[in-house]
Amino acid sequence: MMTVVKTQQEIEIMRKSGQILATVFQHLRKKLVVGMNAKELSDIANQEIKALGGQPSFLGYQGFPAALCVSLNDEVVHGIPSKQKIINEGDIVSLDLGVTYQGMITDAAFSVIVGDKRDLRLEKLLSVTEQSLYAGIDVVKDGVAVGDISAKIERILSKNKYGIVRDLVGHGVGHQVHEEPNIPNYGQQGSGPHLKAGMTIAIEPMATLGGDSVYTANDGWTVLTSDKSLAAHFEHTILITPEGAEILTTV
Repeated sequence: MMTVVKTQQEIEIMRKSGQILATVFQHLRKKLVVGMNAKELSDIANQEIKALGGQPSFLGYQGFPAALCVSLNDEVVHGIPSKQKIINEGDIVSLDLGVTYQGMITDAAFSVIVGDKRDLRLEKLLSVTEQSLYAGIDVVKDGVAVGDISAKIERILSKNKYGIVRDLVGHGVGHQVHEEPNIPNYGQQGSGPHLKAGMTIAIEPMATLGGDSVYTANDGWTVLTSDKSLAAHFEHTILITPEGAEILTTV
């Protein structure tokens, strides 16, 4: 369904949902170390969400088996956490999480390089991808066209010659994990639906060091780059306001 203008009560509930999500992410950043497995991270996320009064939105969603998506290196998104997925020095780890609180959902993601090994090329990939997220957020306001957000993100990623994943997009969020409209990370200014104050959307650029082609693994979930290039993913849920945007998934 098209993301609808939320009531003031729904917005307050989403603020709480976003605060829970951001708090869990802060905890995961502290716990994430070389040598741990991805299932440990998901278990921590599940426990922390419930301790804070929420529920994991992704657990059981269309059959997804965990609370947290954990994607490594050339895995772009939707990585299934398992005990066999070990986090090594220098890995790019992308964590994607949804939180449901009193029926309302927020969604966010971040990527990080684990350990003390420095790789300036990977650090730049993460930095620029995150910059593109905030650049997209900066143009949001009442009446903004989806294409305005998309074009801003594309401009930054293309300028740095990164692959822009086109098969996966941002989206409306709130009553459902995914609501319309789709919000691509490429597009033309002024194109697409115009968004209204009170709507809530998830903006999530995904960039690679190579091309934009991706495929889904045999597990039916994990999306990887076709050329094995490394990838980064950042996401926030935002509320569109008359003057701009309020990031709901931050503390």
